[in-house]
Amino acid sequence: MMIAHYSHRLPASYDMGLVRSRVNDRSGQWSAVPDLYFKAFLVREIGRLGAVANEYSSLYLWRQEDAFRTFLSDGGFDVVTRSFGRPSVATYVALEARRGAGVAAKFLAMSESDIPVDADLTAALAGEGAWCREAASASGTVVATVGVDTRSWRTVRVLITEGESADPKATRYEICHLARPQFDTPPLSEAVSG
Repeated sequence: MMIAHYSHRLPASYDMGLVRSRVNDRSGQWSAVPDLYFKAFLVREIGRLGAVANEYSSLYLWRQEDAFRTFLSDGGFDVVTRSFGRPSVATYVALEARRGAGVAAKFLAMSESDIPVDADLTAALAGEGAWCREAASASGTVVATVGVDTRSWRTVRVLITEGESADPKATRYEICHLARPQFDTPPLSEAVSG
């Protein structure tokens, strides 16, 4: 599995209603994308959820790297680059993904952490998997996933919930839409209960 995330910082005066309209217009095409567990259409607005700027963002959980490669190389990404320019895309090897018992995906919290150079890598990555399982079992969790960037040795934790995250270290987003084409396939096919 692979996590991919990119964002577009927007001017303070930008009409975020245009972003929401764009999501409404485009979200349906993501409902049947092969090898995509989910795509979260995300926004941050100045003064909400700790945001100091307006932002439009997308986060994907792909079943395999080839599906992401196809999205980039077969023209799927062109709609993004034509509208907003070419963003830097953060990619992570997904270590684990678990579905929670929550249903209404309203918020996403994402946090990154460095793995210290002298840390036991096996233990550090096992700890991230444990976090994922625990987070998925919490009330209101729709899905939790965790990944690692092996270039910088940073982990990313992604938590999609029904309610706002209280984690002050996380970057918090409002979910405009969560496309779920492969949400009912392993490993996400069974909800973790608390």
